[in-house]
Amino acid sequence: MLIPSLISLFMLLFVSFSYYAYQIVFEGNVDTKGREVYVLIPTGATYEQAMDSVEASGVIVDRLSLRFMSKLMDYDKLVKPGRYKLEDGWNNRQLIGVLRLGEQTPLNLTFSNVRLRSQLAAKLATEVEASEQELDSLLHDAAYLETLGFDTTNIVSMFIPNTYEVYWTTTAPELMQRMKTEYDKFWTAERKAKADELGLTPQQVSTLASIVQAETIKNDEKPRVAGVYLNRLKRGMLLQADPTVVFAVGDFSIRRVLNKHLVHDSPYNTYKYKGLPPGPINVPLISSIDAVLNPEKHNYLYFCAKDDFSGYHAFAATVAEHQANARRFHRALNERNIMK
Repeated sequence: MLIPSLISLFMLLFVSFSYYAYQIVFEGNVDTKGREVYVLIPTGATYEQAMDSVEASGVIVDRLSLRFMSKLMDYDKLVKPGRYKLEDGWNNRQLIGVLRLGEQTPLNLTFSNVRLRSQLAAKLATEVEASEQELDSLLHDAAYLETLGFDTTNIVSMFIPNTYEVYWTTTAPELMQRMKTEYDKFWTAERKAKADELGLTPQQVSTLASIVQAETIKNDEKPRVAGVYLNRLKRGMLLQADPTVVFAVGDFSIRRVLNKHLVHDSPYNTYKYKGLPPGPINVPLISSIDAVLNPEKHNYLYFCAKDDFSGYHAFAATVAEHQANARRFHRALNERNIMK
């Protein structure tokens, strides 16, 4: 009677172990509850740090079985940094397989509404593993920027606002090189030819585009505004662009440019210095760049905001017309008690 009992016990243990082994390997152990869940494993992370990151996501059903499987698959020797999306219903084998192979989930890198290099570095650092300090250092390194064909005043023009698929582990130099590659792709032979017709380099186009963008948020008005500034450049007139004064002063809360601002001495003050400023005053959108490359043909030399605060502008070919438009707008500012 003893042998049959031992056999029965062995069979029970075997079945139990087999079922548990099946659960460890094949049964789903990720429950995202319909959410998109990502895990970030930094460069240089240890096995324990990597597992802590996965478990901290809050979607692992059985942590013990995950740890057991990770050891069986030698993940403790094969930790790779990256950003990984955890898929609902994944079993341990699928999850560890992705992590140990370093099969990262790419992210969509975007940037806009950026004025300064420091802001650009901060924005990019929120998207990739590279630190703000690493990115900012490269953006201020004149010798390094020269290898890319830029300098510290115009480097932001290399960043064409678009959506780029990158990996979270992209380093600062890799990201800079990627943006240079995308810049070269953007500046097609057709765009370069249009810039040449205007007598501008691609970087000068970006500088003018940044002014146009600061002047109007209306895409349908950008070619007209670009035409005004190109007309002034051709005539050797001061651009007298208020946004350049705001940039020069460094106070972006200014809503009304006053005489005290106009005398601020800076190469970015286009009320004092002819031609384009040394570089862009923001990172111009593609719509702004293409507006400069495809300007509206007209004889306007002046414009100011409309007094209805619609965001559009009143354009003029003569000083008298412009002064009349300006008086209407200034009255509207006074009525709203906007003094600075």
